[in-house]
Amino acid sequence: MILGLLLAMFLVFLILFVHFFYPPRQEQTVHVFIKEGATTSEIAKMLHDDGVITSTRIFRFLTWLKGNGSDFKAGDYVFDKGIHYAEAFSILEAGPNYQARFTVPEGLTVEQTASRVAQATTITPDDFIEAALSGDYSIEYMSSANRDNLEGFLFPKTYTVANDVSAGQVIEMLLNQFKAETSDLDWSKAEAMGLTPYRAVIVASLIEREAAIDEERPLVAAVIFNRLKKDMLLQIDATVQYALPEWKDVLTYDDLKIESPYNTYLHKGLPPAPICSPGLASIDAALNPANVDYLYYLAVGNGRHFFTADYNEFLRVKNEVQKGN
Repeated sequence: MILGLLLAMFLVFLILFVHFFYPPRQEQTVHVFIKEGATTSEIAKMLHDDGVITSTRIFRFLTWLKGNGSDFKAGDYVFDKGIHYAEAFSILEAGPNYQARFTVPEGLTVEQTASRVAQATTITPDDFIEAALSGDYSIEYMSSANRDNLEGFLFPKTYTVANDVSAGQVIEMLLNQFKAETSDLDWSKAEAMGLTPYRAVIVASLIEREAAIDEERPLVAAVIFNRLKKDMLLQIDATVQYALPEWKDVLTYDDLKIESPYNTYLHKGLPPAPICSPGLASIDAALNPANVDYLYYLAVGNGRHFFTADYNEFLRVKNEVQKGN
């Protein structure tokens, strides 16, 4: 009788020992929301269902034993699967630890960035855009006439933010990242080329949307500057895409006639503002264009372009590419 009781106690101890110290921890994380007023049983079930703990009974027993259930805080959490019970208790007592993570790729517009942020946070696209248009931000190279247009300055990068972050805080973070990333660039080079730093960012945004390969970015920059010097239309498709209500895989001749200050097929010079947020490589290329006389470039496949200063050669290669397609 006594031996059986001792054996049962040993088995209970062994089970607790295995569950408490050696759960099957996994290289996976889960998002768990603990509602206000959730009971220990409800919390245990959520953690068990998501694979955070291996037993709801042991969780409830240890909570009762430690007397810490009332210390658990409501909110959003990230847990590793299969963690120690003691670690789960520690996290729940410390409070919500969930952080949203999102990536802003190079070449996104403000609206596209708003969608990216909305996918990872509680910020809606409309709230983000409203905050972006508020004019509450300042950055050294931003045109005073475009204070409410953040196009070009929401720096592309991966960001981690608190779950309850506001739209304004996210925007400030992206703008501050722009400042940090570009602080070592020699902006006086823009002035030497007859541009303000703001207009250099406009050039960088054109480069970003036109060049997919880093080595070609200075070449695209050279074409832009060479055409500006010769008072030629830039005729950049990306500016027309920006003017259209939605992106199109192939532009038509009618698209090239759309009346917009961004349409560089109709209006000479640079568009009035950036058309996207360029990455550092494109900004650097705008400040350091290649020393070539190219005036034309043509997509030839795999993200690459053919560059030339001869219009007839441009037409010849264009015909060859079109025949090949």
